[in-house]
Amino acid sequence: MAIFISFIIALLAAAIAYQFSGGKPKKKKYKIWGFTIILVISPSLAFGMGLTFAVLVKSGWAAMIMFYLFPLFFLVGLILLLTGIFKKKEEG
Repeated sequence: MAIFISFIIALLAAAIAYQFSGGKPKKKKYKIWGFTIILVISPSLAFGMGLTFAVLVKSGWAAMIMFYLFPLFFLVGLILLLTGIFKKKEEG
């Protein structure tokens, strides 16, 4: 049950971020998606994927893959956030 809840949390966060970023400039979109990925999507998705993999291979130690997935997703969010902060303002 916890696996499904973590995936639902990630999907809801993505849907909310999509709603908040609609109609905004790219710089603001990068900030919104960066915060969302770092704070909500990264931990819940790493948890869900780690436990799913552990169930599939029938080994509790396989859940340690979430310790590799979390920093990977976190870095993606951090790159988006920093892109939104330091990107030059668009002309137009």
